[in-house]
Amino acid sequence: MDISFLIAQLIGGLSTAMLLFLVASGLSLIFGVGKVFNFAHGSFYLLGSYFAYQFINMFNNFWIGVVCATLGAGIFGAIMEFLFLRRIYGRQDEGGFQILLTYSFILILDDMVKFIWGPEYKTIEKPEVLIDQIQIGSIFIPKYSLFILVVGLVIVISFWFVLNKTETGKMVKATAIDRDMLGLLGINVPLVMTTVFGVATAMGGLAGSLAAPLRTVTPGAGIEVIIDSLIVIVLGGLGNFWGALLGSIIIGEVLAFGILWVPQWASLLNFLVMVLVLIFKPEGLFPQKKGGRV
Repeated sequence: MDISFLIAQLIGGLSTAMLLFLVASGLSLIFGVGKVFNFAHGSFYLLGSYFAYQFINMFNNFWIGVVCATLGAGIFGAIMEFLFLRRIYGRQDEGGFQILLTYSFILILDDMVKFIWGPEYKTIEKPEVLIDQIQIGSIFIPKYSLFILVVGLVIVISFWFVLNKTETGKMVKATAIDRDMLGLLGINVPLVMTTVFGVATAMGGLAGSLAAPLRTVTPGAGIEVIIDSLIVIVLGGLGNFWGALLGSIIIGEVLAFGILWVPQWASLLNFLVMVLVLIFKPEGLFPQKKGGRV
């Protein structure tokens, strides 16, 4: 098989991995900081897709549409945390309430997009500047795939910097370790939780808006992406940001080369990888340390 084709497939897998990473890292961030397993996280990917469709058509500008979709998903997520999840923190059987509440939002948001935009499939065009391919020697790489890859790398570097080099990052890590103690020190912990939830859901919205030109915008898309994201965070380790990155790369490449080599089994390969990892590393590749980890 032509090596240039394999390299192009590798880059395609990395672009898929970055979209998965944007969703999975937000899900992992929420769990790592707030110990909230947000089943509805895929719905913010769905909202990002529909918001992008709406705002791109409204402003006739892809870039403005993506920014508005990202902010819209983040604001919606922050409101959800503020009005609903905050009310169940510290309750007996908090985990059970979280599961029921976040799962109910999957159904609510899916019906909401059907009510507003209808059940028909929607399509979004790529921006004109990213339609073509870039030729590197004998390798042809879609510009849009490279764009997604660059966006993902920028997110990775930005999060590393914020979490490790800023006071905000230290506060987020402290919230993951001991919320009660942080509150006694005078920090507004509820505000930190709402902000983290908003940022995490904004990342899901960004992934949905960037994926929209590659796939049709349709109700139910959030279910598909949350399944892959759950596989990613199980691989990487619950609540671990860097584990989410590695898990996304593994699943992205498995999907890319699985479709190429064994297309009839491609949809099952990610589950097979998860099973193999769980057999040898039941807590994931980067298990969460006692006290929380981001």
